[in-house]
Amino acid sequence: MTHVDKLKDADAIKDSVEHLERHGFENIKADIEGYETPKSYLKKDGDITITPDIVAERAGIKHYFEVSLKSEKPKLLKSKWRFLEVLSRMKNHRFKIITRRGHYKFTNEMLDDLNLKKDLIKL
Repeated sequence: MTHVDKLKDADAIKDSVEHLERHGFENIKADIEGYETPKSYLKKDGDITITPDIVAERAGIKHYFEVSLKSEKPKLLKSKWRFLEVLSRMKNHRFKIITRRGHYKFTNEMLDDLNLKKDLIKL
């Protein structure tokens, strides 16, 4: 989710955090008010800051979660997902996508464009 979308759809992140808590994730950090903010990454040659929507741990493995909702800036969202995918592979972590009803087609098209094979967490 891009920064602009986070301001509009903070409820989606809250619902996702509650879902993760029910499924045994610990040390949850989320990019919303009331939770510790995950580590941000700054692009070297620009003013773009990438912050994962949710970071949590289960069984000692760090998981990065992105909440996928229809976005006005799909190009920025694609670069964010690509970065998080590469980062998670380098550090042997996991990267997962959470989506809601009404956003499945958008999410699948984005994943197809990026050639990523992900099982979506559907809320």
